[in-house]
Parts: sequence; C-alpha cells; structure tokens
Amino acid sequence: MNDLVPNPIKVVDLFAGCGGFTQGFTSFRPDGHRSGAFRTVAAVEHDRAAASTYAANFGGNDGHGHHVQAGDIQEWRPGELGIHADVVLGGPPCQGFSTLGLEDANDPRNQLWREYVRVVNEVQPKIFVIENVEGFLRSPEFAALHAATEKPDGPLRQYELVEHAVLNSADYGAPQARRRAIVIGVHRDEHALKGLTYPARSHARTPSGSDGTAPWIGVGPSVFAKTLLPTESTQLPVRTCNPLGDHELPGYYTTPELHIGRQPTEHSLARYKAIPPGGNRHDLPDHLSTPKWIAHRTGSHDVMGRMYWDRPSVTIRTEFYKPEKGRYLHPFAWRPITHYEAALIQGFPDTFRWCGSKIDIGRQIGNAVPVQLAHALAGAIYAALRDGPVQLRF
Repeated sequence: MNDLVPNPIKVVDLFAGCGGFTQGFTSFRPDGHRSGAFRTVAAVEHDRAAASTYAANFGGNDGHGHHVQAGDIQEWRPGELGIHADVVLGGPPCQGFSTLGLEDANDPRNQLWREYVRVVNEVQPKIFVIENVEGFLRSPEFAALHAATEKPDGPLRQYELVEHAVLNSADYGAPQARRRAIVIGVHRDEHALKGLTYPARSHARTPSGSDGTAPWIGVGPSVFAKTLLPTESTQLPVRTCNPLGDHELPGYYTTPELHIGRQPTEHSLARYKAIPPGGNRHDLPDHLSTPKWIAHRTGSHDVMGRMYWDRPSVTIRTEFYKPEKGRYLHPFAWRPITHYEAALIQGFPDTFRWCGSKIDIGRQIGNAVPVQLAHALAGAIYAALRDGPVQLRF
C-alpha cells in the first residue's frame, strides 16, 4: 500500500461554507493509498464564522487559514495571486431561486454565480462543479450559464457542460434524502475527460438486486444509536478560538460537543409528547395546535414531524432545531434533533472542529454540501483525471 498519492489534485472551493464539499473531497482515498487524492489551495467564504470553521479544519499545519479568503468573492483575485487548480468547486448562494416559495429573480445573490464564472476563467481548472438547489436548473441564471459555454464569445466558451443531474444524497450513503442539482463543466482541451459523468449510486430506496446497490440508510442505526437520548446541556462550552488570526469567536468544538438541547416551554414539551413515532402536526389535539395548522389539514406532513428510525431524514436546513420548521423531532425522544445529530446526518466526522455560536453552527450545518455526496463526486472526478476516459453507471 502506498502512503502518498503522487501530485494531489489541487482544488479551489468557492462559497465554501464550513467545508462540506472540501471534507468530501479531501477524505477521498483511492484504492491502495492512505493519503487523500485532493488538496485545497484556496477557499472563499464571506461568513466569518463559517470561514473560521473551514480554516480550523483545512487551514494547514500552522493552525491558521492563510489560504482562506474570509470576505466577499467580488474582492478576490486568484489570477493576481497566481492560484491555479485542477478543480473548482462551489455552491453559489441559492436562496434567490430556492423551492421554498421565495423565488426572486432580482435577488442580488442570484448574480453571485457570475463571480463563480469569473474565478473559473482566472483559475482555468480542468473541471468545475456547481452544487445548488433543484430550482437552479429552471432558473434564468442556469440558462445564462449554459449560454456562456455555448456562445462563441461566451465567458465560459472554453468549457462544455456534462449533462446536468439532480442527485439524492441518500443514493450515496447519506442518511438524508437531500436532492441537489449538480452541474459539471469540463475544459474543451481535456479530451480525456469527455466521458466524465456522475457517480454510480451505491444505495437505492428499493434496490433492484442486479446493480449492487444497498438499501437507503436510516437515521436510527447510523445516527441516533450513537447519541444520548437526554442531552446534558443547553449551551456550548465557554471558550474562544481564532483560526483566521484576526478575530476571536466561540470554539473550537468537536462534533460530539454539539450535542446540546433546548429548554422547551411546557406547551412545546406537551406537543412533543403528543406526537407518536412517524407522526406530525396533524396528530396534535386542537388545544396543542394552532389555528393555521387546524385550518390547513392537507398541508405539509413534515411540520412538527418525527424522523423515521429506519429511513433517511428530510433535508437538514439551517433551523433544524425548530420542529415547527420540518420533520426534525427525534424518532421517539421528546425533543428536536441536536446540532450533533444534524452534523452526523450531513456526514461530518466526530473530529471536525466548529467555530461560532449555536445559531452560526446551525447555519453552517444546514448550508453544507452533504459530505457523502461530495465524496462520491470526488471519486468520479478522480477516476476521470487519473484514469482517463470513464463512463460511470448512474
């Protein structure tokens, strides 16, 4: 077995958040190797707490994130810094064209994909990957992105898009049914990459038996079997960290230290107790419900819902600790899931280090690319870059 992968593949991570994409890529180990195949050379994240978490985990041996740009991407000039990479990753903020009823064609966050395009042009990677909500593929922004690769004078004319896809993280071993749009671009000069496509599924809701897939993983055996039913605290330990070298904030916290609860009111606790396994707001008696919930009996079945022990969770969002936001109650305990449990569902290891307040860290967890999905994409990209033409099953 070789310890080191020769010449690790260089990666730039844009809109990096706390590092879900990077965690998936840097944890990928090719067969016969103990070291990672990918190395990040730069990352950009405007949220300082998220950038601090990224730096704490991927900032290098000196303990400071010197290659982490904690600020606006508009101000980052990789060409002037001499930064080159084989792969550019990124998930431009998606709130402007999310599927949560908040679409706004004029949302300035929708224009941040143009900054992604600019960085791709400056870095000139062999491959770029965009991760976003499903709605991105129906947006004017995606149409413009596609045109940028097809028009003779388009800003991405040196690239062509692999047929885009919507991937479910549960199909790649995550205990979470999170569907994300993935767009991959390949440099037109890289003829060996023309066969690149999306990673083969390792899991399926109903395995056929002929394709080698395993059943989807439930949250019970993979997550809740290792966490305590009663949480021991409602607050994070008091300590500070400064991984960026210029700003102290709460942390570091390992992932198990995020197993903190809330202090529910008597009314909230009564609601939790009234909802059976697999139940939701429709199971509440009228005196524990709300006029809106009572009037809309046919609405969402996830609000105030309990997770199913033997199924993947719903999408982990930024306020997963509020069961009125979705199916975020523990399968049978009288409480919402904790930050620790949400981080495990998203694929973060126990050794991951977190920076920021409870709200900061919740936002980091909910906004992250599921690590398992990122890991699968890393495998497909490694195979294409190192093994030549590939046609992977999907």
